[in-house]
Amino acid sequence: MKKKQTHFRDEKMVGSTDKIVLKPIGVICTDASDSQIKEENSEVEAVVEIFPEFEEALEGLDGYSHLFILSYLHKLRPDQVGFLKVKPRRLTRRGFSLEDLPILGVFALDSPTRPNPIGITLVRLHKRDQRKLSVTGIDLFDGTPVIDIKAYQPDYNVRKYSMPDWYLKLMNKKGHI
Repeated sequence: MKKKQTHFRDEKMVGSTDKIVLKPIGVICTDASDSQIKEENSEVEAVVEIFPEFEEALEGLDGYSHLFILSYLHKLRPDQVGFLKVKPRRLTRRGFSLEDLPILGVFALDSPTRPNPIGITLVRLHKRDQRKLSVTGIDLFDGTPVIDIKAYQPDYNVRKYSMPDWYLKLMNKKGHI
């Protein structure tokens, strides 16, 4: 007999889905200006400062080369949150005009404009000094609340992947692929 597939909203899960509460575990500290962060410079340095009550969660992190930082995008204006479709504006930095760009679902993009202002970024970990993680490659503003950290694992590496036609056509049009 085939088991009925349940959906998240169909059954009571641990914790209520009516209200989700996330507690920041730390904060991003960087001397880079907001405009430098927006330039997508992969060499931006920062310190991820973890709050004292979460320090023991860093045990075993030493030795990893990369970390995923999950964050709350605190600088979004209220009118930027909740959209389901936007243009991939980041591509204007590669020479595209807004008119060139399609309107797409936010789940197909890395736009900060989304239903929940949660960011994910992959950074290089240089060293850990107790509660402070020195990293490069940050694309988060100074003061951004950190909601979680995940160590990069080798099985996350995708060797075979595909990209949607809209992306390939745009990149080919400007000679980026």
